[in-house]
Amino acid sequence: MRVLLALAGCALLAACATGPAQRADERVFADARFAPPSERIRAEDVFALSPAMKRYLEREIAEKARSRGKQHGLVDAILADGELKLEYDSARTRNAAQAFEARTGNCLSLVIMTAAFAKELGIPVHYQSVYTDEIWARSGDIHLVIDHINLTLGRRLGEMALGALPPEVLTIDFQPQQDLRNQRSRELPEHTVVAIYMGNRAAEALALGRLNDAYWWAREAVLQDPALVRGYNTLGVVYRRHGDLMQAEQVLRYAMAQESSNPRIVANLAQVLSDMGRDGEAAAMKQRLAQLETDPPFAFFYRGQDALARGDYAAARALFEREVARAPYYHEFHYWLARAYAGLGDEAQVKKHLALAAESSTTRNDRDLYAAKLDRLRSNSAH
Repeated sequence: MRVLLALAGCALLAACATGPAQRADERVFADARFAPPSERIRAEDVFALSPAMKRYLEREIAEKARSRGKQHGLVDAILADGELKLEYDSARTRNAAQAFEARTGNCLSLVIMTAAFAKELGIPVHYQSVYTDEIWARSGDIHLVIDHINLTLGRRLGEMALGALPPEVLTIDFQPQQDLRNQRSRELPEHTVVAIYMGNRAAEALALGRLNDAYWWAREAVLQDPALVRGYNTLGVVYRRHGDLMQAEQVLRYAMAQESSNPRIVANLAQVLSDMGRDGEAAAMKQRLAQLETDPPFAFFYRGQDALARGDYAAARALFEREVARAPYYHEFHYWLARAYAGLGDEAQVKKHLALAAESSTTRNDRDLYAAKLDRLRSNSAH
């Protein structure tokens, strides 16, 4: 059974933002069913500077800020080929201190780290959710829709006092590969961003089978922004995986009441109803899902895998090509398309799509895996 969740590729914290507009209904929680988390879960830890970060700010960033100005100095210290040498890796969402220590992170982690430094320097920070075509990834049987968020440093025109000089603003975007010029965006407040971070951590814990941790991260996501429906969706998935089906149904129905046409919520509720043996209700929910999504994410991918298993390489190629057409930057689609071409004996296309898989992969492990396969193929061709 496949689970659908939302994950943010980037996240953020606004320098000055209001708190949640509503309080969470704590009847959706079931604390007594879960053991305590294995780590501390606190919103104030997300952007906290470590001693090492403070030393870097005083030694590297402050010097550049004096000569280049705060915004440009911060950008140079983080993005230029200097001491940090940051590496993009989507495998794990880190807070500011963890991303700085590891010198790596997904764009959520890297934006968090940048925001933490900016806040310490007194630079106004704004965060935007960027509208892009829906991007999907998967971890086992968990499907993740990836949002994109970036940040802007500096005071905007609407915030300037009358007669003030025009503001200087810089937008920083850590998203690899995608061209985001002229993309529409909307600003997000602090409590929503913190909730998105907590939701990321919940989804990652869920993918690792750490259900207790996943519960507490999802719970905190709901508390940070009770209006963010994705938090309830994640919480419902945690309940289902934990065997708490009544709680799962309750929270997913609450989420669906807020977003009745959200296919992720509808799909997860259909699975819960099926688990409960309520086949008629589950079938009606699946019919509703089919109306919302005629070709759901990974539909061609799974059919392509089935075709490959049957040895029908031409059909597999056609199906994987359809997935590549609607998600050209997802590494797995290129890798499996390369496998289909291998079955067809087209070595040039195998090399092409293995290279694209390595180029579009977002974790160090995946990049190394695809690069090694490509190296072996090139080595065999040379002999």
